[in-house]
Amino acid sequence: MADGASSSGGAQNGGESVVIDYGRRRTTCGYCRSSGPTSISHGMWANSLKADDYQALLDRGWRRSGCFLYKPEMERTCCPSYTIRLKANDFICSKEQARVLKKIQRFLDGELDPQIGSPQCKASPTKRSLGEPLNSPTSKVSKVSAEEFQKGTSPNILKEDDIICCLANKINEATATCFRGGVFGSVQLPKAVVKTVKPQVKRKVGEAVQEKKVGEAVQALVYTCNISFQIVAAVRRALPKENGATQTEVPADLSPNSVAEKLSVAMERLGELAGFEVKACNGHLNFYLASNQAMQNHTSVVVPVQASDKSSGSKPSSVNQTNAKYPLKRKNLEIRLSTSHFDPEEFALYRRYQTKVHKEKAVTESSYKRFLVDTPILFVPPKTGDNTVPPCGFGSFHQQYRIDGKLVAVGVVDILPKCLSSKYLFWDPDLPFLSLGKYTALKEIDWVKTTQEHCPSLQYYYLGYYIHSCNKMRYKAAYRPSELLCPLRYEWVRYDLAKPLLDASQYSVLSDYATMQAMRMRTTTMKISTTMNQI
Repeated sequence: MADGASSSGGAQNGGESVVIDYGRRRTTCGYCRSSGPTSISHGMWANSLKADDYQALLDRGWRRSGCFLYKPEMERTCCPSYTIRLKANDFICSKEQARVLKKIQRFLDGELDPQIGSPQCKASPTKRSLGEPLNSPTSKVSKVSAEEFQKGTSPNILKEDDIICCLANKINEATATCFRGGVFGSVQLPKAVVKTVKPQVKRKVGEAVQEKKVGEAVQALVYTCNISFQIVAAVRRALPKENGATQTEVPADLSPNSVAEKLSVAMERLGELAGFEVKACNGHLNFYLASNQAMQNHTSVVVPVQASDKSSGSKPSSVNQTNAKYPLKRKNLEIRLSTSHFDPEEFALYRRYQTKVHKEKAVTESSYKRFLVDTPILFVPPKTGDNTVPPCGFGSFHQQYRIDGKLVAVGVVDILPKCLSSKYLFWDPDLPFLSLGKYTALKEIDWVKTTQEHCPSLQYYYLGYYIHSCNKMRYKAAYRPSELLCPLRYEWVRYDLAKPLLDASQYSVLSDYATMQAMRMRTTTMKISTTMNQI
């Protein structure tokens, strides 16, 4: 083994892997917010590390922070962390992920202007990879005075998709508030999907009439959500169906009606639904435009966008005429990949991100370099005619995302013989509504797909650690179909097969899923046999 290898970005080609064993480490946990040293891991310092050696370490449950390597002691640590990966060619894009792509495209096409309108929907600020979650989707929703709304002359009108996304975020926030712990603690609750009530649907949405009189005012039903039915189904599926399951384990009030009522009350307490009134109706959450009296009591309301009706004879607003005369400028997105090195522009963005999104008070250049610039991975340059190395080479890289030349996001990644490993992402805190965390993850998956044409062995996208006991980390399973690494046998197990084991215990030998399935089948067979004998 060689000493003195470089620990900065863009290390020289060749050399050996040189590590120093630091042994067991005990620290406080950022996931369960423990006050004591409950997070237990094994650590090593890497002076230098060959790309294939780090790939092997990833496949044994290790990760890096700068030049420091660590692996959770899964049976002892408070929040077991499972390496999660996705085979890029098998990736299935969800509706929510497709919405993010469309939103970015609308922004680039000049159809979504962040300078128009007022405050954005609030969402929990989040990180990405190394166990940190991707940023939650946030939406920009225009607000105008009640008087402007009544006159129909609002200058701030955005696409209906943004309002739907904002309402869905508020429902998800209410769901998290209502159903923490208890029987819901181990259940992965569904995400809300808000649907528009079409004008021709006059009569029923969960038996709700579209227009409802309140005093002298008329309320129009514009959006609805059936998440209550999905929550009840998810809880009932998660409850044990064999060996001693009792009805007492099911909450007595677990019905779509009661869940919808709880969510409705929670959303009213959380506030920030100006312009809408939410009501529970036969298990549905229905959103009505606020009554005239309610509108007079609010300083602002959210304006839902309706398709223009040429036959109505109504005059277009002055703002629409202005936009037609001076259309929004189309924007250019540029993605640049470079080997890990210190860039003052990147550090300035990182400091703004950490300060505004994560509320860090002291963000120093030295801590930034240790975390995201320094790397022990030795750079392997590409070779002409060699399809074992991608065109960019192996090593640590920073992927910049620029819109019209302005740096808006940076993804820190390691490119290795079998994968692109996502380490961290930071983005412009002035653009939260673009969901840049999700967008960059989707672009990284696309990068793996494209790169396979030049380097067939590079097939996987590693998302860092998945922590089943931390709800904020479960988003990673949304990139389907993903696999988790068994902490004992180091075999890859499909997430859908591993989930029942994790629901039962934070630490599980995931490769035991086959044994668990066999036991369930035997139990079911015995029950059927007993029933037949009784008959």
